[in-house]
Amino acid sequence: MTAPAEPERTRAGSRRAARRSRRKRSAGEVVLTVIGELLITAGVLVGLFLGWQVWWNNLILSGQQTSVAEQQSKKWIDDAVRAPRATPTDPSSPQAVDPPVMAQPADYEAFAVLYIPRLGADWKRTIRQTVDVEKVLNSYTAGVGHYPGTQMPGGVGNFAVAGHDSGWGNTFIDLSKLHLGDRIYVQTKDGWYTYVFRNFEFVQPTQVQVIAAVPHHPDVQPVDRLMTITTCNPPFHAGERLIAYNVFEGFQPTQDVPSEIRAAVTGG
Repeated sequence: MTAPAEPERTRAGSRRAARRSRRKRSAGEVVLTVIGELLITAGVLVGLFLGWQVWWNNLILSGQQTSVAEQQSKKWIDDAVRAPRATPTDPSSPQAVDPPVMAQPADYEAFAVLYIPRLGADWKRTIRQTVDVEKVLNSYTAGVGHYPGTQMPGGVGNFAVAGHDSGWGNTFIDLSKLHLGDRIYVQTKDGWYTYVFRNFEFVQPTQVQVIAAVPHHPDVQPVDRLMTITTCNPPFHAGERLIAYNVFEGFQPTQDVPSEIRAAVTGG
């Protein structure tokens, strides 16, 4: 009568072994679950950081750079209003005259404000001397730098500037949206220099001849008044450079704010 007991003990032992096995698997699953949750959390945090760095931080910086440019622009206008005024000109259009050309400023000096309506109704940036990355291009108070040795606004030759396409305010992220004939305005203490967009060019980073007095022809004597804007391309990469060439159209005194940007300048 005792013989059947052995199979019963065997079955009971098997059940206990199965429970121990399930407990072991459950512990392993818990570890994997915890690791998975940690990885998901880390991924979310990295995504949030990248979102902040790429979008929110750039939005804040863009606002700061715009505010500084507005203050500089207003100061020059206020100073001009208080100064004796020469014969008034038509503020609706630039004058085809030989404009005043300022001397090369000191390094890092803010000497101009750039307006490009195509990039936004309120788009504006301060231009500083040099294209130093930390002190100019990455600056909270600038965003656009002038290549030292290239011409100043309105001068015969090439007035060349640079800015980031993405990061640090996304200065020129929409530069490729320029249309033929779009106007670009450069304000200095002397007045408004109007340039007209002509064409794009895509080049390698090593092709620095684009900022020569005559682009790509450094040995040729310039006769035109040009403006060249350089930035990285495509956005968020630095594989090549996007070049925007512009030709000088005319000059207006500081008090005669160009009609196209009057609302952006005066806030009215």
